[in-house]
Formats: sequence, structure tokens, C-alpha cells
Amino acid sequence: MLKKLGKILLGIFVLLFICGGIFFAIYNEARPQGISGDKADSLALKMLAALNYDAYRETRFLEWTFANGKHHYLWDKGANTVKISWSDYQVHLDLKESAKSSVSKDKIDISGAEKQKLIKKAISFFNNDSFWLVAPFKIFDPGTERSIVLLEDGSQGLLVTYTSGGSTPGDSYLWILQPNGFPISFKMWVSIIPIGGIEASWDEWQVTESGAFLPSKHSIGPITLDIGDVRGYK
Repeated sequence: MLKKLGKILLGIFVLLFICGGIFFAIYNEARPQGISGDKADSLALKMLAALNYDAYRETRFLEWTFANGKHHYLWDKGANTVKISWSDYQVHLDLKESAKSSVSKDKIDISGAEKQKLIKKAISFFNNDSFWLVAPFKIFDPGTERSIVLLEDGSQGLLVTYTSGGSTPGDSYLWILQPNGFPISFKMWVSIIPIGGIEASWDEWQVTESGAFLPSKHSIGPITLDIGDVRGYK
């Protein structure tokens, strides 16, 4: 029985391996090579202008949820702090000096090694979840490289590579834009996804109280990333 079970499991493993290889061969895209320089930066500025970047820059507070409402955020951009809550944990994260952050569970303060572990987790949550909210406004962050990619339909895409910063430096995103520069979607080449060129929509926009354009959700194939009721105010 054990030999038969082993053969069955081996057969399933081989089948999954073959299917995975076929899926990878069909859907994986190599990261395109773009042309950097002033024209790429001009396209990036056109994208920011379409999104009313000035309104976003003047927005001090951002509130949103992520992970199907499990992660809650209140980001004070002016003070460079963010309040993050998930499960029974609350973290008041200092984005400039993480050692000044405070952590609690059910309003009871946590210290020591557990505190440091939860601060690290909160930073990881914030880096990921905030990117899905404000990625278009991060295309000139320190450590970014921008280049123009000619797309199949003859239009120009904006390839942005993050060479440093965040939790996963080296990730690249190819922004697909409307003629006026407004983003429609991006394709990803990121370390956490083994297949390159997976596309995520950026077409569910809302205008916040401060006048900034921010997304409410994203679609990645059959998966929906819901950002909830986003608020942006001064």
C-alpha cells in the first residue's frame, strides 16, 4: 500500500510540475528593456499631472483598509507616522525612526522582542498595502529608475524599477497609460511572484475630500484587492 501511495503521490507531483511548467511558458513575460532619460521623466510627470499630484502632496491624512478589511490604516503623512491595526494588535509606527514606535494588544502595551517582531511585521504590511494605494505617486522616489517602453499597440508605457527602499527592492512595474497620461494598469516583475508580466488594474478610482485620485480596488485576473472606503483629507 505504501508503495502504491508513493507512486500515486509521485505521479501527482510530476503532473503538477509539468502543468506548472506549461503555465509558466505560456504566461511568463520577460521584463522589457526601456529607454531612460528626459523623455521617460516627462512621461512620468504627465502621469502625475493627470492624477492631480499637487492635491495628493497636500493631502496630510490617508485612511484605508486592506486584506479584505483585516488591515486598518491611518497615515499622517505630515508627521511621518501611521496607525496600523490588525487582529487585536495596534501599532503606532514611526516611519522615520521605528524605535520610537509603540505596540499594544487589546490596548495593553507590548515591549521587548515581541514588540520588535510586531514592528517589523507592521512595516512589511505598510510597505505592501500602501503601495497598492499610492504607487503612482512613488515613481520619483529615491532609488527609482524610469524608462519608456514601446507597447504592441504603438503607445508608450512607463517602466519604473525600484532599485532600493521598501521591502522588495529590484521590483519593476510597467504602467499602461491613457493618451492623457492617466494610468489604466501595470504589469509586474516582482520577487514574490514567479511569473513576470502579471497585470493588475488601476481603473477603480475615486476622488477624495482633498481632491486626490486614489484607487478603491484592483483586479488581478480572478483576484480582487479591495481597499475599502478610502479617505484623503488635510
